[in-house]
Amino acid sequence: MAEKVVIGNAELWHGDCREVLPLLPSVDLVLTDPPYGIGADRTRNTPKDGWVDYGHEGWDKERPSPWLFGLMREKAKECVVWGGNYFTDLLPPSMCWLVWDKGQTDFSLADCEFAWNSKQGAARRLMLPRSEALKDGKEHPTQKPVRLMVWCLEKHPSAQTVCDPFMGTGTTGVACAQLGRKFTGIEREPKYFDIACRRIEDAQRQAKLFEDAPARPVMTKTAALL
Repeated sequence: MAEKVVIGNAELWHGDCREVLPLLPSVDLVLTDPPYGIGADRTRNTPKDGWVDYGHEGWDKERPSPWLFGLMREKAKECVVWGGNYFTDLLPPSMCWLVWDKGQTDFSLADCEFAWNSKQGAARRLMLPRSEALKDGKEHPTQKPVRLMVWCLEKHPSAQTVCDPFMGTGTTGVACAQLGRKFTGIEREPKYFDIACRRIEDAQRQAKLFEDAPARPVMTKTAALL
């Protein structure tokens, strides 16, 4: 069973994308950041190394199934997959890679991150400090900055319907709210799903402040058997 929450023009599903995504309609763009299978959700010794411990839920034990990458490409006219360098054996060659340059070298983590992009064209780079995610209120160990996802959406200006099958804390949905794009997100972990609902509702409300519309979007919940 999966639960659907509707917030303005966002449709959020609490469930497993392997079960939910096959039943959803096609969209213009899939923009997502799947698990890489590198244990990013591991428990950290905060007092010793200074890292925030977000808890250990086991969601990053392995990569998504190969067939799921094929399904994402079938469901969307265009597709952007962050961590694409971890999935080069599952995705076709692309010339239009997107690169997030974090503006800091020799850090304990990567200086930059890569997104596979189905769109044809030259590779593009955005220089954006890694601290941007902290400014957003980081609540997930691999949470991307909202500005990064806005940049990705701007690279696909014709994509008015967007899906993120690995929604996490809803950053893609927040970016869609800022740009007025229709969003569908799927998240399996209850804690992150609740955070995504809150963040997207807040983003929808802020967007409404610039429109002649009610300040608070309507939220509805329904349960659906899949």
